[in-house]
Amino acid sequence: MDPNCADKLGLAFSRTFNGTHHLTTSSSGELATEPPMSDDAIPMKPFGRHDVHISALGFGGHHLGDAPDVAAATRIVQEAVDSGITFFDNCWEYHRGKTEDWMGQGLKGCRDKVFLMTKVCTHGREAQLATEMLEQSLRRLQTDHLDLWQIHGVGWDNDPDLFIRPNGAAEALRKAKEQGKVRFVGFTGHKDPAVHLKMIDTGFPFDAVQMPLNPFDAHFLSFAEQVLPECSRRGIASLGMKPLSGHGEPITNGELTVEEALRYAMSLPVATTITGIDRLEVLRQNVKIARGFKPMNPAEMQAIRDRVKQAAGDGRYEIYKVSLRFDNPEARMAHGFPLDEQSVEVKEMMKATENTGFPFPDVRQQQQ
Repeated sequence: MDPNCADKLGLAFSRTFNGTHHLTTSSSGELATEPPMSDDAIPMKPFGRHDVHISALGFGGHHLGDAPDVAAATRIVQEAVDSGITFFDNCWEYHRGKTEDWMGQGLKGCRDKVFLMTKVCTHGREAQLATEMLEQSLRRLQTDHLDLWQIHGVGWDNDPDLFIRPNGAAEALRKAKEQGKVRFVGFTGHKDPAVHLKMIDTGFPFDAVQMPLNPFDAHFLSFAEQVLPECSRRGIASLGMKPLSGHGEPITNGELTVEEALRYAMSLPVATTITGIDRLEVLRQNVKIARGFKPMNPAEMQAIRDRVKQAAGDGRYEIYKVSLRFDNPEARMAHGFPLDEQSVEVKEMMKATENTGFPFPDVRQQQQ
């Protein structure tokens, strides 16, 4: 048995992050938290309807693959844990598996101190492929279970039907949860809130839903207006992403400061706000903002929404809703759609010479 996974058995453990707060397991064996012991800690927030708490600031996995090398990535992950971040995001396909590999190495010795999530790229594909992807993710992340496993990047109107159909990905999620390989399940997406609502309406018992949340979202295909209330009503944990709009264009163009954007996103009714981290200076900047975080009041939030309203109207700062640029290439392949050859992900997978509807690299050729 992996000694870092004692929490699966309901064995109590505790650890202090900088002497500020402790993580423990509840009587049911789920990750819980005692109240913060210091005003300068990163706050812990409830994970939906469950007796589990996670850090209000989440570590985005994709950007970790942009670190200079594995040593730098390992140092970033370890400092993030020591700084009080407990929620770690990743995905099977990020940088062709590199980010899962690097995060797995960074979490050696501290797996039981974090809430680990990764995603599976199964759009339109059968349950067995999702299961094979899960096994590969577990090996890369060097763990025997995930705290959260999510369907990655739903965005097309028929994705919910493909997900819930017989032998679809829903069966893989349900089976993995029954087997104890994952504790919670959810889905993500950044294109259309209507698709999120259709996923929820399938009736599948999702524990979490991930979506882009920032001031611009309030005025254009708004997840905050349409999806957040439904998640709250059902007790589903809402996970915010893209607080800086993906690559920070609103920041570099002077629309907002990093602190304004991140504090706004963290002030929404979410369990955590996930933001990409590829350098120690970015980590330290975000941790500084998150420590001792106090939510903005409604007037402050409205003032920011009013300020960005004109720029938000055409989606220029939410390109992931309207362009191929942020599309998940695995999902486009499964739907038989052309790829954006300028995207980083597609450039990394250009060895794929045939659109078969299956992922590259084919997990069936990588079983150990």
